[in-house]
Amino acid sequence: MALPIRDQLKYWGIAAAVLMVALWFMGDVLLPFLLGGAIAYFLDPVADRLEVMGFSRRMATALITVIGVLIFVIMALLVVPTLINQSISLFETAPQLAKDFINFLTERFPSLLDENSTLRASITSIGAAVQERGGQLLNTALASFAGILNIIVLFVIVPVVAVYMLMDWDRMVAAIDDMLPRDHAPTIRHLALEIDKTLASFVRGMGTVCLILGTYYAIALMVVGLQFGLVVGFIAGLITFIPYLGALIGGALAIGLALFQFWGDWVSIGLVAGIFALGQVIEGNVLTPKLVGSSVGLHPVWLILSLSVFGSLFGFVGMLIAVPVAAAIGVIARFALSQYRHSLLYVGTDKATITLTDET
Repeated sequence: MALPIRDQLKYWGIAAAVLMVALWFMGDVLLPFLLGGAIAYFLDPVADRLEVMGFSRRMATALITVIGVLIFVIMALLVVPTLINQSISLFETAPQLAKDFINFLTERFPSLLDENSTLRASITSIGAAVQERGGQLLNTALASFAGILNIIVLFVIVPVVAVYMLMDWDRMVAAIDDMLPRDHAPTIRHLALEIDKTLASFVRGMGTVCLILGTYYAIALMVVGLQFGLVVGFIAGLITFIPYLGALIGGALAIGLALFQFWGDWVSIGLVAGIFALGQVIEGNVLTPKLVGSSVGLHPVWLILSLSVFGSLFGFVGMLIAVPVAAAIGVIARFALSQYRHSLLYVGTDKATITLTDET
């Protein structure tokens, strides 16, 4: 005999409260394990594909690990230092960019700006503030990140956790399935499958799209000679998961920088604009249909709200779990709405009686 609904809600509520308290007090401790689990979840389809090709689970995990180490070494030696240096240089040159922008407006629209105008003072102050606070913000963020993810976590714990979880992923899923309440196991499996589809669409699909587009933008912008091409490509790729926002922000930043760097060289400016136009064509017609598919996934507004709420409550750990929690809440909400539409509360007793009569 199943437990009464009131008791079930009480126990599930206690479990949720314990989880929230654990995240609140043990977020830094749990962080490497959450990161390792996220990496294992992302790479599990690759391991499954290798198993289909004839590899054992251990061999598939070993091959993925070797490739991952090679990519990490290349990133650590080549990409990350350049990205940091370009970011700091962009912050330091912000006042000069502001002055160039003022001169541009003054030459072409002298009536808009004079020495004592509010607009001129605002642009100058913005450039100075970016220079003063930008580098400080970047250094603080890097210092905080290094404080949370120390060297041991970055180079030892996270990879080890990811490798072990990737190797035992199928067994862990089977063990969790075996512990499900028998009365609710079919429903929980159905909801878990829907959540997995949403996460696979967003985390794996959109994550791959962001990586491909970010790499494309960075390489293409550096090839045409844009001074801060790697930073712009990184920003554009990072926020591509919000439709059109990555291209708009990255394109506006890149074209703005190109106007200052290549003013008068309209071919170079056109190439920068064409890079983002081509990126949108590739994303909309090739990458998103192939990698994400037609599933709804997560609405951008719901995703931003989840990141904001969980980030403010639990910091970086909260931002890490925001996407799966948002996906789970969305699936459960749709399931609850479906149940409500078939309940007496929605259809009413008269319609339910008529439906029952028709069925008999």
